[in-house]
Amino acid sequence: MKHRSIRHCRACGAPVIYRVPDDGDTRERAVCPACGTVHYENPLLVLGTVPYLGERVLLCRRAIEPRRGKWTLPAGFMELGETMAEGAARETAEEAGARIRMGCLFSCMSLPRVGQVHIFYLAEMLDTTLAPGSETLEARLFAEGEIPWPELAFATVAETLRRFFADRKSGVLAVHDVDIVHHRA
Repeated sequence: MKHRSIRHCRACGAPVIYRVPDDGDTRERAVCPACGTVHYENPLLVLGTVPYLGERVLLCRRAIEPRRGKWTLPAGFMELGETMAEGAARETAEEAGARIRMGCLFSCMSLPRVGQVHIFYLAEMLDTTLAPGSETLEARLFAEGEIPWPELAFATVAETLRRFFADRKSGVLAVHDVDIVHHRA
């Protein structure tokens, strides 16, 4: 897939050209003809949690686009200077105001079509206290049979929830590595 989102060099401001760099690279990159800087485009990391309390999981109704009004797990983009687990915990605090104990990595989902990787950690809720932030219309706990499946915002959320409940039933929690190539993020 040819992706040409870089138009100007971040180092000197000159217009870039797309070509295979002379350094042995095999992919076409944005290269600055003025200063020689090679610009790489990499996927964005979206980090979140599967907050649970007993048999219920916490979902947030989105107050922002995309998919305003749809339900999601608390998640957002990783920031510089934080670990993946720190980013997932921060997003959970910002979006739901939930008090959690971070658990292990649970799912990693590649979305090459949109240039993102979605990573979810398990997170045990310490109590039912919730204080949703400005990006959330409502935060609520759901049992498996209450999940509003058609109203979930993203395929990665639906897939993570399906695997969470299946793992709980089997009694074996696994780390799930999934490629989502034909669904919306």
